[in-house]
This record gives sequence, C-alpha cells and structure tokens, in this order.
Amino acid sequence: MSTAPDVVAVIESQLSNFGLTPLRAAHELGFHTVLVSNNPDRYRVVSSAEEVFGKYVDEILVADTNSLDALADALEPFRADGRLRAVMTVTDYNIPLVAELAARFGLPGLSPEAARTCRDKLLMRRACQAAGVAVPGFHQATDEDDALAAAERFGYPCVVKPMTESASIGVALCRTPEEVLAAYRGISSVPTDFRGQPRRPGALVEEYLLGFEVSVESVLVDGRREVLGVTDKALGAHPHFVEMGDTFPSMLSEPVRRECVDLALRALEAVGHDFGAAHVEVKMTADGPRIVEVNGRMPGAEITQLIREATGIHLQREVARLHAGLPAALTRTRERAAASRYLAAREPGTLERIEGTDLARRVPGVVEVDLEVHPGERVRPAESNLDLLGYVVATGDTTGDAVRRAEAALGQLTPVIRRDTTEEQAR
Repeated sequence: MSTAPDVVAVIESQLSNFGLTPLRAAHELGFHTVLVSNNPDRYRVVSSAEEVFGKYVDEILVADTNSLDALADALEPFRADGRLRAVMTVTDYNIPLVAELAARFGLPGLSPEAARTCRDKLLMRRACQAAGVAVPGFHQATDEDDALAAAERFGYPCVVKPMTESASIGVALCRTPEEVLAAYRGISSVPTDFRGQPRRPGALVEEYLLGFEVSVESVLVDGRREVLGVTDKALGAHPHFVEMGDTFPSMLSEPVRRECVDLALRALEAVGHDFGAAHVEVKMTADGPRIVEVNGRMPGAEITQLIREATGIHLQREVARLHAGLPAALTRTRERAAASRYLAAREPGTLERIEGTDLARRVPGVVEVDLEVHPGERVRPAESNLDLLGYVVATGDTTGDAVRRAEAALGQLTPVIRRDTTEEQAR
C-alpha cells in the first residue's frame, strides 16, 4: 500500500474563481489534488488560476470528461493503489458522470439517478410535479408549432430555455410568438451544450413566474438536512436572466423564508437528493413559492464566500470532507452578512480598461474586488452569467449594511469600452 497522500480528484469545474476553490480546499486538507479535464487551459483565464495551479493543484490529467469509461481509466491507477479518496465536481455539466464514477468506485457521492434528475430541468420538473411540489407550467417543445402552442397555453410573456445548460445560458423571456420562435430555433439548432455534451432535443417552454428569486442552501449530513440559509438573488433586465448579485442571509421576513425553505426541502426529497450540498432556486409569486431549479451541488458564483463571511462555515472545505468520507463541521462561528454585486458592460466593444478599482476597494466592508476580463478583450451586455466582467464582495453586521457597501463599491467601477466599428459589427 502506498504511503503517498490520498487523492481527491476534481472532474472539471465552473469557469470562475469559485470553480477552483474545491482544489484549494482539498489541498489544504492534506490531500493530493488532481484536476481532470478535457481542456485544463480553459481555467487559466480565471483571475485566481495562476495561484491555484501553482499552489493547490498537485496533478493534472487530460481525459475525455464526457465519458465515464475514460474517467475511470484515467483514475484507475489511484484506485488500484488505494489512494483515491474522492471524486467530485461543482459544475452541473459533469454531476451525473461524477455520480456514476463515485458509484462505480464505491466512493461517497450523490446517487446517479438523483444527479441525472437534478441535471435535467425537464426531469426535475416532472419529479417535482409528480410529488406535488409547485413548479411553473412547463412543456418540452420538439418543433416550432409545438413551442407556439405551449406559449399560447401558458400565456405571454413566457420563458424558453434549454434543458441542460447552466449559468442562464440561452434562457429568454418571450413576449411575442416571433420571440418564441427565435428562442426555440436558437436552442434547438445547437445539438450540444456549452461543454460539448448532447442536448435533449427541442426546448423547454414555461409559464413566466412573476416575483422575486431566492436560493436555499443546504447540506445533507448523516441523513439530516442542515439548512445554511436563504440567499437573496438580484437578476438583470429581461429578456435575459443574468444573476447580478447575491445577498446572504436573506433580508426577507421569517415567514417568507420559511415558505421558501419548506418548498426547497420538499423538492430535494422529490428528486431523491441523498448526498452533500444542494442549491435550490425558488421564485416567490403572488400564489406562493415555485421551484426554478434544483441543483445537486454547492451554490456557485460567490455564494459560498458569502456564507463563509457571514457564518464562518467553510462550505467548500466541508463538502470536500464529505466526499472524502469525513465528517463535516457546519457550526456557525459568527452571525454577520455579506453581499456580492456583478459588473456588466452596457455596450458591445473592446474593453480598454476598468476605472475605479482602487476606489471600490476603499469602500468600508469590501473584502474582494475581482475583475475577470482584461484590456483588449471583446465584451457585450450580459446575456448569461458568462458575460459578466467582475464582482465585488462586501460584509456588514446586517444584511442592509452589506448590500449598501457592495452597491457602493460596484458604483465605483466603470468599464471603458471602445465601441465596435461598422466593419467589426458586420463580422
């Protein structure tokens, strides 16, 4: 038996600073960290990549991360010598494969069936509907006439979205039949998703939920679901659904939070979620809360950082511990608040610079100002979370303090953009 450190393998990740945090957390726990990716260089655009790759990634394996057999073959040497302790991911695109891989190797993880249900918005809605958990009206449209008929049934405006994307990619509010057709064609004409995996045919047409959005963060430990809290989510302008900021804990009243939590927990039961962290998005409407998404993973964006700043709970580390078969420590060590706000371009063009970063960092309570784009890169008004330019995080003794500080910091940032010429626009 090898005396080398046990291995935690991270199979792909989100394309963000958060996406690299499991590697850092596992390394700090003393594990040999392995990043498995079909394109490891994609992560080097992330602002923290140089530090993470230099200090916290012990090994990189290049493999077909859309193939279960290829993943198993890549990690077999670690399994064979008894060192493979955990396989995990925080990106929706790889959750089902990682669940199957964990089951094959006898490692802790989400059940493959639950992972598939969480991953696919159509399967998730069907499971919730069958269990009596409130979801928007929905229909899988497989041709243009089908999409138009569903839109008429739900009424305008409605929402058209792909079923297996993440980061709000391709999600659109449609106010007219022409917009429904354009959204349907844009989705159904692309056979693969953002990570090259086959898309389910057609598109999801849904009833539009008028209201505000929150997410419920929880962790399943020893058969008991520990609710960490409710996150207030700020969305950008339609027709897109870009996430422009998060606040933890929620500023909503206790009864409203309780309604959202109760529905989220019922949704997790409905999809069979049976391991680790979960991130459930809920819309509060005039008719009560409705499920938007059920994600079988930690929350993305900066929510884990907000949780840590507000409560002291290091969620990335504790989830890594769970995947490695270790007990998780979810005891709060402080009661504060934190908020993130995101920077977006107001016009398309080439980024020349972002002004005001020093001012943003000087706002009291600001703990991070991060820019994810560089001068010379092309930018555009955000259509998905992938188009955001950067973010700020601020803390405070109350939710209100954190929000006002984050918004004050964001207000200092000004992207200076050279507008496209007519020739560039034509390309």
